[in-house]
Amino acid sequence: MLKNTTIFLFILFLSIPLVAEESNLGTGTTRPNILLVISDDHGYPHVGVYGDPNVKTPNLDRFAAEGMTFRRAYVTAPQCVQSRAGIFAARSQVGIGMSRFSAPFPAEIKSFPEYLRDAGFYTGLAGRSYHMEGEDGLGGPIRQADGTYEYKRFSSRYDYAKSASGQGLVAINNTLKQFSEFLDLVPKEKPFFLQLCFHDPHAPYDNEEIPEPSDPDKLILPSWCPDIPFIRKAHADYYNEVNRFDQSFGKVLEELDKRSLKENTLVIFIGDNGASILRGKGSLYESGIHVPLLVRWTGKILPGSISSELVSGEDIGATCLAAAGITPPIEWTSQSFLPILFGEKDASVRNYIFAARGPHGFGLPTDIQSFDLSRTIVGKQYKLIYNPLWQIPYSYYAKGPKWIEIQNAAKEGKVPPSIASLYTGENRSMFEVYDLQNDPDELENLSGKKETAAIELQLKRELRNWMIAEQDFVPLPLQRELPVSPQKNR
Repeated sequence: MLKNTTIFLFILFLSIPLVAEESNLGTGTTRPNILLVISDDHGYPHVGVYGDPNVKTPNLDRFAAEGMTFRRAYVTAPQCVQSRAGIFAARSQVGIGMSRFSAPFPAEIKSFPEYLRDAGFYTGLAGRSYHMEGEDGLGGPIRQADGTYEYKRFSSRYDYAKSASGQGLVAINNTLKQFSEFLDLVPKEKPFFLQLCFHDPHAPYDNEEIPEPSDPDKLILPSWCPDIPFIRKAHADYYNEVNRFDQSFGKVLEELDKRSLKENTLVIFIGDNGASILRGKGSLYESGIHVPLLVRWTGKILPGSISSELVSGEDIGATCLAAAGITPPIEWTSQSFLPILFGEKDASVRNYIFAARGPHGFGLPTDIQSFDLSRTIVGKQYKLIYNPLWQIPYSYYAKGPKWIEIQNAAKEGKVPPSIASLYTGENRSMFEVYDLQNDPDELENLSGKKETAAIELQLKRELRNWMIAEQDFVPLPLQRELPVSPQKNR
């Protein structure tokens, strides 16, 4: 009898998971499916639930009513490649050497979906190109004849990896088709993770099947935006594609309902960076890095809940792993916001958000459009932007006709001087400090002001510490602080 009991206990011991990451996973039927939906160049507050009167987003608004709305979500960069790298890696793109637009996602870095795959999830990427395989932007090959520069790795990282080509309706239809195709391929015994990326509302804009087109004359423009016809038309085109994305998002939700997947699917929606408008994409102003974030997990998240806590795009990784019962790697800077989703009292993830601007695309370093190395830290109330290349004047991210129109209108006196000065200065300040509570549009730079000197110093210290930890190559924003020697009596 004793011998049999010993054998039984030995077998029971062997059956206990020895890996901490898998100790509380449960079965495939209890772990949630995870769907991460990313829109392109979709900044805050351009969703109806945030109070933007210029957009019509009934599907996103209804989705928000069924889950949680985050009012202070940021991404790690104002550009798509670097921002998505931060999401994939669950840490800043600076720390993994992806500050450049055309940098390939490092082979040695394991993305958070790969941890889910190791834990038994069927994983995939679909839709808008994720731009992280070393594309050089010049239309040339990404490897030499001898294969030295082979960066096509995503197909081996995930079970399903496809990119939807084209723009407008072609891209939308391809993305939705891949979504259905992916769901058809998911093994019945496995939960799934899918990152589904849409092209809208990325430029160039088109007018294909736009629900309720915007009237440029009726738009309410931001306070920092020159009120000229060309700008109104550009904003209307952008809002139209936001409305169209909402329509696509609604079809995604319908597909989940049709397949009876709503109840056990954690759905996360986020914009990859700010809108391609003035002071938006490519800049570290709020319109460049502050993005919409909506999360639904039926039966887990209180419907209609709202959070004003700071969260970062890099936190999605730890949150998804936590939802699956997996302990994140120690090297991650990603912080799980699952306690916030579950409504835990005093739940908080961060005191600060960090973001970095890097070289973009394939332009030469002649202006800010192609080359900038700014860094920012965002706190509960105050924000600091560090412009090490302060000599380069600020210009619109996609410099072209829009920028020329602004310059001409300013010269003709059609733009108030206070607004024109935002776009026509000879150079920028090395430091910009803003009180986001009292100046959400970032119009008054408080850097150098006596009343905010202590706050500015603290932000510089925190940013310096982050840059050192991330091995940032950009010069630090603070000179060496030497101890003050006591004065000798004379």
